[in-house]
Amino acid sequence: MDRAMQRYRKIKSLHRDSARQRGFSLIEMLIVITLFMIVAGMTFMALQPALKDARANTAFEAVMMPLRVARQRAVAERKQYIVCFGVAAPAGALTPMGAPTSQSIQTFRWDAGTALSAAVQISAIRLPTDIQFQTLVGMPNTAATVPDGFGTAAVAIDFDQGVAGGGIKNQVMFMPDGSAHDTNGNWNSGIVYVARAADLNSARAVTLYGTTGRVRGWRLISVGAGRKWFEQ
Repeated sequence: MDRAMQRYRKIKSLHRDSARQRGFSLIEMLIVITLFMIVAGMTFMALQPALKDARANTAFEAVMMPLRVARQRAVAERKQYIVCFGVAAPAGALTPMGAPTSQSIQTFRWDAGTALSAAVQISAIRLPTDIQFQTLVGMPNTAATVPDGFGTAAVAIDFDQGVAGGGIKNQVMFMPDGSAHDTNGNWNSGIVYVARAADLNSARAVTLYGTTGRVRGWRLISVGAGRKWFEQ
């Protein structure tokens, strides 16, 4: 009888120990999950500036690359290529890629000897949703401080620099010799700004020289108490 009681008590003690161990394991698991969530949240917050910077660079590339590619193709194919920023497009041009948005960059091929209405859209790129064509308060705005001396940082898309009564201000046409013109045949130099609202650190700019078709990219950097554009 005593042996049976001892065996019963031993089995009951083992059950209690097993239940206690299962309870501790569950608590430990909850602690690990909580710590993981805290670390994940801290990592996400730490990555936010890098993610914002990456989207600003994506917008910068979306503006610069169509200009460079259009110039290269105009020279290589001996054709005319038109790059439009925003909703403007060659009058009557076909737009098979859908309705443009105010934050898009569209490229059209215009074969020499054909009507402008025959220009065919070959690409359409949209800016990241948090980035727009815009200038911001606090950007350098004098002739000596704006990129390549173009404009006064008052207009986000500002082509036909120095041309009175020029063509469409947000449209550039590359010629087979690599130069850039407006729709009236003038040399077309200018600048395009992109930025996130109220975020000077996100500001980027792209400049174009009409006579050569040279494209340059810029980034706004903090220098002391002010800001300065550096070529990117």
